[in-house]
Amino acid sequence: MSFIKRELKDYKALLRSIPSLNITLFVVSVIAMNLLANKELFSTPWLALDCGFTLSWISFLCMDMICKHFGPKPAVKISILALAINLLVCGLFKLMSMTPGMWGEYYSTEMVEVNDALNATFGGSWYVVLGSSTAMLVSALVNAVINALIGKKLTNDSFKTFAARSYISTFIAQFVDNLIFATMVSYVFFGWSLTQVLTCSLTGALAELLFEVILSPLGYKIVKGWKKDRVGSDYLQRTE
Repeated sequence: MSFIKRELKDYKALLRSIPSLNITLFVVSVIAMNLLANKELFSTPWLALDCGFTLSWISFLCMDMICKHFGPKPAVKISILALAINLLVCGLFKLMSMTPGMWGEYYSTEMVEVNDALNATFGGSWYVVLGSSTAMLVSALVNAVINALIGKKLTNDSFKTFAARSYISTFIAQFVDNLIFATMVSYVFFGWSLTQVLTCSLTGALAELLFEVILSPLGYKIVKGWKKDRVGSDYLQRTE
């Protein structure tokens, strides 16, 4: 009980310390990318990407920013919080998809199939939720640990150091995320081959990394502002 009370107290202090915009973007991106993952962006024999990948870089960039300023443990804690909120939202969507009412799109098409399709999309499948949740949790741990380890080796506080920490940890974590999801869901339920699983996990990670590379200078600038303004100084002093 004392451990739980201590962790809850730490969570409260952490949530008061991390800028709300960062947490908001993190949580919203996790929820949105899981919804968008239901739609295929494009597919080839060597690369298959869903629309969720267009937002996944946001959650990893938010994690990298938290890890840089607050450390790896807070980054993992916020990831777990985002995962918990996402599961609650998925549960709510599932319950609402089971109600007898019709979606607005039904009244413009008068097709029951459209209503059923929307219920299936928002209600989700248990194996998709399980696969995405497992992938996110493991990849968050991988991202935070690698980011922190590189940070210990590269002590120079510059954009190059931030970029090295972010790009390497994000690429590896994104690959792990894609690999776990593709193995648990695409390989088992959709009939993918192991070659497709590995190839799509690698190419998907490269594509997702590209988005973070483009906007990482903005992330670094924001983190520098946190340091200048002593954001979360009370929390950082308490945990030292």
